[in-house]
This record gives sequence, structure tokens and C-alpha cells, in this order.
Amino acid sequence: MIKINIENYIEAIVSIDLFNSFSKDDLIQQFSPCHYKIKKYDKGQMIHIQNELCESMDLILKGTLSVQKIDEEGKILKVAVFSGGDILGANLLFSNSNSYPMTIVAESETVILHINKELVLELCQKNTVFMTNLLTVISNKTVVLTDKIDTISLKTIRQKITDFLKYEYHIQKSTIIKLNISKKDLAERLGIQRTSLSRELNKMRKDGLIDYDFKTIRIKEKNLL
Repeated sequence: MIKINIENYIEAIVSIDLFNSFSKDDLIQQFSPCHYKIKKYDKGQMIHIQNELCESMDLILKGTLSVQKIDEEGKILKVAVFSGGDILGANLLFSNSNSYPMTIVAESETVILHINKELVLELCQKNTVFMTNLLTVISNKTVVLTDKIDTISLKTIRQKITDFLKYEYHIQKSTIIKLNISKKDLAERLGIQRTSLSRELNKMRKDGLIDYDFKTIRIKEKNLL
């Protein structure tokens, strides 16, 4: 884990919507060393552990991380995956219950800007556009979390797979869904076992609903959509 100076990533920071109302010089002046840290994390490294107090708003400058829930049996559920430009911790930083409900893990080599509470307040007071953008980020994260809880709760494995295919169909605009993650990662995101995913995919293929290989899932039955 290496500490990095703000100037090294100032171009990336000002390109993010949250900070688009600041000039590079303004941000450099605002970011005094005692109010922020930029750290690099290796793949697989835990960034925040469950029940750890949230003491910063985190901006992903590079890489990908996941929010994971690990149950008593050691099973991993990937609740969400975030990448460059995404914000974490904004909804927890000012909460009375400001501990991380889940564990945050680097999915690849990741660089994060950790901004402490005092600087976030200062930026809100000095720039109303920043404050509005921050409220939008917090609101959007709440909606995403609500949708995710709906996806993983009280649904059959087939329903979870179908929801995933519907979403990717609208994003990729094709009935041939390209998989940019492994079946293991997909199972973790859906909150099911790898073997359960394979078994249900086989059943759906036998039922004539889909066909699939290692890299794609082809939707054969349009009623799925």
C-alpha cells in the first residue's frame, strides 16, 4: 500500500462528475495533506472490513473493487462491483451508524482517494454544485442497493439468472450475452453456489430457453425478456 501525491491523479479527479465544478488549481489548493490519502491496493487486498468505522469518502481513481458479504460457512456474495470514477462511503460518512455493513475487496490493482469528513464538509460549504452532485451520488447508491436487495432476496435461481439476462440484454442490445466475468464470479454476484448456477443453466438449456459456452449465453426463448 503506497501513499501517492494528489497531483499525480488531478486529471482523473477533475474528469469525474462530482468534481467537475472545480479547476485543477482549486482542487490542489483544497486538498491539504492532512485531509486526504491516495493509496494503492493489490488484487485481493481488503480495503475495508465489515463493521469497520467509515472515516472517509472513497473515490476510485483506478481499478475495480467489490462489496462482499461472507456468511458463517465462508460463502461469498458479491453485492456490487465498482470501478474508476465510482464513490463509496458517502452514505455512511455522516450517518449515526457509520460502520461498513460488508467487506470491500480490491478485484484488481486499485488506486483510491480517501477524503476525510472535514474536507467533504468544506467542499460542500464552498461549492454548491459539489454538494448537489454529492447528494445525487448518495441518492443513486440508495436506489442501486434497494434494487440489489430485491434481486437477491426471495427469488429462485432461475429468476436470478433471468434478471441478469434481462439486464445484460438491454445493455448489450443483443440476445447473445457476452460474459466478461467467470461463472464463479457470476454465481457470487447472484448469491448462489457455482454448482447451483451450472445445474440451473443446464436445465434452462434442456428446456430450450438458452444455450451457452464459456464466453456467452444465447437467449433462445424471447419470453425470458
